[in-house]
Formats: sequence, structure tokens, C-alpha cells
Amino acid sequence: MDKVRVTIRGLDALTVAGVAGQLDADTGIDVVEQPQRDAVDVVVLAMDRFSAEQVDLLRRTADELDKPIVLIANEVREVELVVAVECQTVAILSRAAATVEDRLAQCVRSAAADGAHLPPKLLAQLLEDTERLHREVLAPQGLSSSRLAPREVDVLRLMADGFDTAEIAVELSYSERTVKNIIYAITNRLNLRNRPQAVAYAMRAGVI
Repeated sequence: MDKVRVTIRGLDALTVAGVAGQLDADTGIDVVEQPQRDAVDVVVLAMDRFSAEQVDLLRRTADELDKPIVLIANEVREVELVVAVECQTVAILSRAAATVEDRLAQCVRSAAADGAHLPPKLLAQLLEDTERLHREVLAPQGLSSSRLAPREVDVLRLMADGFDTAEIAVELSYSERTVKNIIYAITNRLNLRNRPQAVAYAMRAGVI
């Protein structure tokens, strides 16, 4: 199996070095110091809090590399969660959780396989944000939150259970391309930002 290529960013050089050392110990992960967009699979971004400087780093990282981001941060408020999701953040870990053996590496591997990991509290916040999206954007256009085909619901249910693209494909006897196309169709049709919000949308609609 190919190694997951990861780059680490942050404003604190010592923290970046510590995260790099932690991931270097995993034989399935290759830490890339100065990546080009096509030479990295996942970005790990370490920050203390959502200061203007760190949000700017998050946005620049998303624009430059266009890859899923695993965010290490001690506190993420609701308005900050929206920014993080918009910037392709698919997993959020506290600093304490990131130091638990193999936890960070698991999130990195999951992100590389199109998985997602949001703590329950933050998922609840995302549910609230998605509810506002339905109320303020979809409902005025006469769109219903039940606009999900059975196979879309099947895919979303497995995503909510933590399955990545390959695992969903095996479980449902689909190709990985089919799974990706289904997820793209959901997010594009319902104006959702990414996979975590698609899961939140399905939960709000009561279909999973």
C-alpha cells in the first residue's frame, strides 16, 4: 500500500516539529516538508486558537494545496467550525487527543481515504448550521430535506459510521468511483460544503 503523504503546518515551529516526529514514527505515513499540490494527500494544521493570523493560515493552506485538512486545536466555536469546514477540514482533534497513541495517524489515514472525524459536540454545532441552511436557503426555494435517493442514504449512513470510500464500496458492492460520484451528487445538489455537512444534513432530515 502506498504511504499517505502528509505535510504539517502551524505558526509554532516547535509544535510542527513535534507533530512531524509523531507521524514520522508511523510506517504508513510519509511527512513531506515542502509539498506541491500534487505531492501531498493530507494536511495537518496545528493551532492554539482561531486568531486572525491562524485563520489566514488555514485559508491559505486550503487554497494552495486543496487537500483534506486534519485540524489540531483546543477550542473550536460554532462560527469557527463553519470556517474550518469551508476550508476542507475533515477532522478535528484537541491537542490532548492528538497525543494519544495512533489517534492522529488514524485521522490522517481516514482523511486520505475520504473519511471524516468530528467530535460529537462539533457535529451538533454543524447540525445547527445545516438546519439554518435548510431554513434560510433551501426552504424558500421549495426544496425538501428528503431529496435523497435510497442508495444516497445508504452511503451517508455508512459515512456517519466512520466508513471511508473504499469501505463503503465494499459494503455496498459499488466501485469507489460510484461512491465518490454519489457523494458529489449529494453535496452539489443540496449546496453542501463537504462530507461532514452531508452527514449532518442527513441526520437533520431524519434519514440516518
